[in-house]
Amino acid sequence: MPIYIKQGDIPHKRHITFEKPNGELYREELFSTHGFSNIYSNKYHHNMPTKILENRVFDIDHGDNWQDALIQNYKLDSRVVDKSGNFFSARNKLFYNNDLAMYTAKVSEGTDNFYRNAYADEVIFVHQGQGQLLSEYGVLAVRQWDYLVIPRGTTYQLIFDDYQDVRLFVIESMSMVEVPRHFRNEYGQMLESAPYCERDIRTPQLTAAIVEQGQFSLISKFGDKYQQTLLQWHPFDLVGWDGCVYPWALNIKDYAPKVGKIHLPPSEHLLFSAHNFVICNFVPRLYDFHPQAIPAPYFHNNIDSDEVLYYVDGDFMSRKGIQAGFLTLHQKGVAHGPQPGKTEASIGKKETHEYAVMVDTFAPLQLTAHVKHSMAADYVNSWLE
Repeated sequence: MPIYIKQGDIPHKRHITFEKPNGELYREELFSTHGFSNIYSNKYHHNMPTKILENRVFDIDHGDNWQDALIQNYKLDSRVVDKSGNFFSARNKLFYNNDLAMYTAKVSEGTDNFYRNAYADEVIFVHQGQGQLLSEYGVLAVRQWDYLVIPRGTTYQLIFDDYQDVRLFVIESMSMVEVPRHFRNEYGQMLESAPYCERDIRTPQLTAAIVEQGQFSLISKFGDKYQQTLLQWHPFDLVGWDGCVYPWALNIKDYAPKVGKIHLPPSEHLLFSAHNFVICNFVPRLYDFHPQAIPAPYFHNNIDSDEVLYYVDGDFMSRKGIQAGFLTLHQKGVAHGPQPGKTEASIGKKETHEYAVMVDTFAPLQLTAHVKHSMAADYVNSWLE
C-alpha cells in the first residue's frame, strides 16, 4: 500500500552513516521494487541481513497438475483435501497460470520457521482464525476475515491464537498487488467514492529489535521450489524503517459496496488489482431498487476471463448446495448464471447476506489434482430443470 510510514530510529538522510551507541554502524537495506524505480522501504538492521550459515533444499508438495481436466464449470469442497501443516506447508494449490496461483489451507500447527515468498506477492484471506503477523516491520494483529497483503521478499511468521479451526485462502501474485488506480487521486489518496479508505487499512507496529545470534531457519519459496536458509542472526533486528513497502491488512467487513437501480456487474465489487487478474469481494448489501429489478445476476459468458469464487459465509442467493469453504470455477467460453428457481426467488428481495472472495483472471487457469479429488461431479448438470 503506497502510504509512506516511518517507525523507530532512522538517520536524517538515506545512505549515510548511522551509528549505534557503541560506534558500530547499523546496516541499511534498501527493499525496492521495479528495479529501484517504484515504491520502496529502507530498513536499518543491527546486523548484516546477508549473514548466512547454510543453504539446503527444502521439499513441500502442494499438488500435481491435472493434465486432462475438461473446460467446464466446477464446484469443489476444498475441505476434502485438507492436510496437516503450518501456515505455508498446509497449502493445497488448486488453480494457477503464469500470473497467479490459488491455494486453500487448514492450518493445524505452528512453526518456528520464518517464511519468505521471494518471487510473488501474497494475499492471504483469513477465513477462520485470529492471531498475529510478525515481520521485520513489526507486529500486525490478524482478525478473522482479514485480507493480509504481503509483498514479495518479506520475511514473516503467521501465528494463530488457536490451531483448532484455522482456514486460509491464499492468492499468490507474480505481479504487485495494488489498490486500483481509479480508487485514488493523482496524489495517491483514496477517493471519496472508493469502497474503502486509509482508515480501514492496518499496518505493522515496530517492536524492540531482537538481537540474537544462533541458527534461525528461513524457508524461502522461489516459484515452485523451496529452500531452507540458516541465518546467523534473528531476522527481526530492525531499529527502524521507513517507506511504502510493508505488509498490511484490510478486513472484508470494512468494504463498502455500491448499490444500483439495476443489477451492477461484478467489476463494481473490485477490491485489488494486479497484472492480468483482479480480486473482488461480495458483502452484504441492499438490492437493486428498480420496481422490476432482478437482483440475481444475469446469465453471462466470460469470454476473456476465468472466474473463481471462494465462499465465506451467508446465504448465496444464486447458487444451491454451497457451504463456507466451497469454491466454484466458471471458465472462459462457458456460460453460467443462477441455477433453476434462483432468478425468480430473488425478485422482490431487498438485501443479500453473503460474503465471498472472487478472483477473475485474464488468462486460462490450469487445475491440479486437488480439484479432481474435491469436485462435485454433478455440478455441470445443476442447471437442468
